[in-house]
Amino acid sequence: MYLLALAAVAVMVRGFGERRSLWLKGRPLDRFDRPSQRLMRFAADTFSQRKVLKERQGGLPHAILFWGFLLLFIGTVLVMLQADLLTPLFNFSLLSGDFYRLYALALDLAGLAAMLGLAALAVRRFIIRPPGLETATADTLIHLLLFAILFTGFLIEGCRMAVTELRDNPALAAWSPVGALFARLFTCMDDATARGVHKGLWLLHLLMSLIFLAVIPRTKLRHLATTSGNSLFEPREPKGTLMPVDLEDESIERFGASAVGDFTWKDLFDTDACVHCGRCQQRCPAYLTGKPLSPMKLIADIGELAATEHCNGLIEKVSRDAIWSCTTCRACEEICPASIEHIGKMIEMRRSLALMQGEFPGDETRRACEAIEVNGNPFGLSGVSRGDWAKGLPVSIIKGKCEADILYFTGCYASYDPRNRKVAESFVRICEAAGVSVGILGGAERCCGEPVRKLGNEYLYRMVAESNIDAIRASGARRIVTACPHCFNTLARDYRELGLDLPVEHHSTFIAALIEKGRLKLKPERFSATLHDSCSLARYRDLTDEPRAVLRAAGGALTEMEASGKNGFCCGAGGGRILAEERLGTPIADERLRQARKSGAATLVSACPFCLSMFEDGLKRSNLRNSIEVCDLAEIVASRIDPKK
Repeated sequence: MYLLALAAVAVMVRGFGERRSLWLKGRPLDRFDRPSQRLMRFAADTFSQRKVLKERQGGLPHAILFWGFLLLFIGTVLVMLQADLLTPLFNFSLLSGDFYRLYALALDLAGLAAMLGLAALAVRRFIIRPPGLETATADTLIHLLLFAILFTGFLIEGCRMAVTELRDNPALAAWSPVGALFARLFTCMDDATARGVHKGLWLLHLLMSLIFLAVIPRTKLRHLATTSGNSLFEPREPKGTLMPVDLEDESIERFGASAVGDFTWKDLFDTDACVHCGRCQQRCPAYLTGKPLSPMKLIADIGELAATEHCNGLIEKVSRDAIWSCTTCRACEEICPASIEHIGKMIEMRRSLALMQGEFPGDETRRACEAIEVNGNPFGLSGVSRGDWAKGLPVSIIKGKCEADILYFTGCYASYDPRNRKVAESFVRICEAAGVSVGILGGAERCCGEPVRKLGNEYLYRMVAESNIDAIRASGARRIVTACPHCFNTLARDYRELGLDLPVEHHSTFIAALIEKGRLKLKPERFSATLHDSCSLARYRDLTDEPRAVLRAAGGALTEMEASGKNGFCCGAGGGRILAEERLGTPIADERLRQARKSGAATLVSACPFCLSMFEDGLKRSNLRNSIEVCDLAEIVASRIDPKK
């Protein structure tokens, strides 16, 4: 038995060695820092199955199957220790008395749970067939193999119990209720026949178990190691942190990824961790609105290309339309049970297109980038007029040292777009009512750079980012607040990499704190509302409670949409798509508006200028402006400030 097991393990190790050679086609990447934290995360993710359980329909049966097999493995190891170590060397019996009774019951129930979990997964895969869950011949064979291993295990147990327990020790047999049922199949046999059958079944069970070990690295079963391993290799940086680019290194001949070898080893490891469950695809707003993008197919395409000899033609394999369709909303990464990093791969391919080939989704995007480079905003309007929105408001344009309590980083849309200017004005009125003085950079402020960075134009991002950082430092500001989640993430996370170390806050949490501390008094007026969670807040920053608390304080009766919180549906503006026309499929904003109208709420509230603009355009496009009102969180609060306070 041990020789055969050693041979099976050797075949398995060799298989993983072959997979390792594929992973090493990628560039080096350090994912071995902070080992204690990584090991704790690995253990928590693996043994709790918490990522798998995010999707209940298929997640719970999968977790039950895992826990069942884990207990059976532990039980097998204990038998090995008892038979080959403790008894012959120390004459010690571990599996006896009450411990053995509990051991027998635990393994009996574990085997039953594993079979039920496997049966539920089979029904889901072969009968229900949910969209996105692809099934191949190998999947059928794997299910049959696992079922055969579990079933023969119970047959072996039943055959043994028929001879040793069912007649002679029924009290002990009661601790193995499932095994006792199988034992009744063998009561008609004499002891000699039963022993022969037992040995034959045992050898068959062993053979199938060893086949299972041997084929792990050569089938989807490899995810037993790679999916768990991905928890070990997850990034430790804040969500949304992108791979840095050294634009000053003259030895770099090309930026981004145009071939598989341009990815890191972890990117290629991801292709083996993917189990093609389809969860990412069923959460992707681009895929669900008819765009040629599937996060699952993206990973599969990279894996297929990595298995070829030359590994070139990456952009053509994935397709430009798919690359530019991504909104970088993180819905795919949030739901993925395998911790796969989709967005980083997409950004690397965009960097190749933008920096090496000068390609963008369309001419309108190119013009917007040129306008940002020249004027500091995508509209091509004068940078000098950036602070004009604040005329007549209690706002100071910082010329020297900032004396105001907060620096309000206005952003391009609130500075120039008439609709979003109302949001900025509302925020100023809120601050005035709370006794908070506000300063802005005015003409010294430029686009934060997030949209162009997500489009792959790292050079332009760096240019505007460094200009903003110089202006913020010169102002002497101590605290920054912004109403734009994209500006918020960029200033709070990305600018930190460039040396800006200031507290940055989104206006939703800032307003929530003012209300909680009693500095802002509201006169609540009841209204029905549904909240659209900005992807940059909910999935990038885990901020979902604060906007809802503010709405309730203002009198809002919240009705959640079918997709909300971290599971919310993108507006379609992320990933630089705010600068591009949506030519393929159904507009993503239209689908989100449909979900909002379905909620029955009279008001759709957002906390992002990009989302607000996309929804306003969607209402104009569908001629349904009167069907639902769209407004920003700050507008709701400003309209309910208690004048007596």
